[in-house]
Formats: sequence, structure tokens, C-alpha cells
Amino acid sequence: MGPTGAGKSALALAVAATRPSIIINADAMQMVSTLRVLTARPSVHEETQAEHALYGVLPPHEPTNVAVWLKLVEPVIRRAWDEGKLPLLVGGTGMYINALMNGLATIAPISEEVRARVRGYGHARTRELLEQTDSAMAATLKPGDTQRNARALEVMEATGISLLEWQAQKTAPLFPTATYHCFAAMHPRKEIYQRIDARFNIMMEKGALDEVRALMALNLSPEIPIMRAHGVPELMAHLRDEMPLADAIAQAQQNTRNYAKRQMTWLRNQLPNAVEVQEVGDMLVVL
Repeated sequence: MGPTGAGKSALALAVAATRPSIIINADAMQMVSTLRVLTARPSVHEETQAEHALYGVLPPHEPTNVAVWLKLVEPVIRRAWDEGKLPLLVGGTGMYINALMNGLATIAPISEEVRARVRGYGHARTRELLEQTDSAMAATLKPGDTQRNARALEVMEATGISLLEWQAQKTAPLFPTATYHCFAAMHPRKEIYQRIDARFNIMMEKGALDEVRALMALNLSPEIPIMRAHGVPELMAHLRDEMPLADAIAQAQQNTRNYAKRQMTWLRNQLPNAVEVQEVGDMLVVL
């Protein structure tokens, strides 16, 4: 695991070069078939160097979530074991890894009626109602995190029980006897930020804007997760003539740096014993 831009894909290839492995995607946006460049999916060339799984397996209109990922990842891990290969999970979506290791919270299904009603409130009203009805959950969420605020309010309105309580009721892990070895691809924060900025510029050179233009042409709901992938909202704003390209790039870089900071905080809090590693040349170095 590690923050975006830390070089996780390169590290995975370095490990896979040392023993038979299946590199398994644990990044929500890289599960989607579009935006190979903008989501930093392994290149076609990289995918020929080792077996990869769960990259680009979902159509863009299909929501990505932890339950979907767990359903897809279970048979891949079992196949890896059957073939004597290392299941090498790579990605920055902490919720996926946490659910795999510790179990997934069981939450009652939300009816389309409740979902539509909450989505119709608007972001400000949703946050206001969540603070009124579930202040404990609201305190854990950023006011601007529209998706999670709406989800929390949906659960509260549908069940009368806080999402916090539902999350505490976890199912058994998929592999309760498995041993996990956790590694964190880390660099000093300043270096991570520099890598993010440089990588986004390279993405622009490799066709990121064309990818977003093609995504816009699909006319997907703005609530679909891929529509909020890093760089998508900003580049869409540029394509709608709402923002100069230079400003869109700068804003996308800033938002990605902010996300990387949250990922590093998650790693410190949730996987404090993860071994920090870096790739130096063709060597995997433990820090």
C-alpha cells in the first residue's frame, strides 16, 4: 500500500520478479475500464511483465465498492494459492484492504426511494440533516465529502441506526487463517508531492485530457465514482470552458496531494506495523 504516486506498481513488479506472483489490484478507480492513463493503471507493457488481476474489469457506469471488490478478489486469491503463487495486493484504497483483513461491515440495503430522496436534498441540506440526526457520524466526515455524507444519511433514514454502529458489526474475514505481510511504499511528504505533480504532467502528455473528453461523452451520472477520479472534475471543468487548462492542472495536482496526505495518515493509523519500502534501481529497499 501507500499514497498515490509512491511507486506501488513498480514495487509490485520488483517483487513479482523474485517469485511467481499475481499482482492484484486494490485500487477502486483502477478497477474501471476507462481512464488507464489518469488512474495510473499499469501500462500494457507492465502487464506483460507479470500476471495482473482486477485491473480495468468494470465498465465505467458500474459503481465500485468494497463489497464488489471482495466478491471479485476472493477467487483470484484462491487461484493464486492453488497455483503456488503469491497473491500480491497492490493499491491505495484502504477500505478494501481493511475489509479483506478484518471483515466487512454488514449494512441493511437502502431502498431506491430513500436513496433518491437523500440525493435530492442537495449537499448543504444533506450535511445539515446528518448533523441533526447523526452527529457522531457527521463528526467523522468532512463537510465537503458529499458522497460519504449522503451515504451516512441514507443509512440513518433507512434504518434509524448510525452508520458507525453498522460499521462496528463486521462479518468474519474471507480468509481468517491467512497471514498478511504489509508493506508501505513511502517517501518523504515533499517528495511524494513532487512525484504527484510530475506524474500529472506526464499524464497530460499521454492523453489524459482525451480520456476525460471520452468519459464526458458517455453522459454518466455525476454520482458514479469514476466521475470523481483525481483530475476528472478539473479537466471536465476545463472542457466546459469553466477553467483555463493551467488552472485545471494546478487544481487537480493540489487535490491529489491532499488525497495523498489522507492516505499517509490512514496508513499510520490503520497499519502502523507496515514495513516501509522503496524501489531503488532494480532493488527493493526496506527503510
